[in-house]
Amino acid sequence: MAFTYFFRDMQTLEMIRDYALPALRTKRYINVWDAGCAMGPEPYSLAIILRENMGNMIFRNVKIYATDIDGSNLFQKIIESGEYPREQLDRIPSDIFNRYFARVGETDNYRISQDLIKCMNYKKHDLLSLQPVKSDFSLILCKNVLLHFNHEERVNVIKMFHENLLEGGYFVTEQTQKMPAELDGYFEQVVPNAQVFRKM
Repeated sequence: MAFTYFFRDMQTLEMIRDYALPALRTKRYINVWDAGCAMGPEPYSLAIILRENMGNMIFRNVKIYATDIDGSNLFQKIIESGEYPREQLDRIPSDIFNRYFARVGETDNYRISQDLIKCMNYKKHDLLSLQPVKSDFSLILCKNVLLHFNHEERVNVIKMFHENLLEGGYFVTEQTQKMPAELDGYFEQVVPNAQVFRKM
C-alpha cells in the first residue's frame, strides 16, 4: 500500500496557493484532478489549502477528482470515509488540524470535516489508458507517478492532461520531472524553481 501523510510536500501546496489559486477563484465551477492520489492525504491536503484560501462560498464550487490505479482496492473506502490515524496528521499545523479534524470515538483515528469529504470524488483509474476521468479541469496535480513511466508514456499522459485542461489551466508535477522537449509550446512554466505550468 502506498505510504503517504498530510502536508507531505508543503512547497508544492504553497506554489498552488500563490500561483494557481488566484485564477481558480475566478471560475464558477472548479474541477481539480489529483492523479495518483494514494490513500488520500495529498488531495485532502490540497482541499484544505483551497478551503483556507478561497473561503466557504467559493470552495462549494470545488470538486476534486482523486484517482489511483490502486492494486489493493482499499483507497476508495479510506478516502470516502475521510478517516486517518493520528501519525499521518502530524505535519498539519495545530490550528488547521483543530478546524478540520475530529477524533473518532476512543480510537487514535481522526475524521476530516464533511465539507471536505463532500468535495472529493474517488475513482480507480489507469493513466496509461489515456482516458481522462473528466474534461474541463482548472488544475491537474500528478506527483510521484510519472517517474514510473517511460519517456513515451510520460509524453502521452501529459498530452492527455493538456487536452483536458481549460485554457489557462494549471498542471503541477513532482520536482524531479522536467517537461519533455516534445511538449514545448504546450505549457509555460509559471515559476522557475517549481514544476508548475500553465496551459498555453
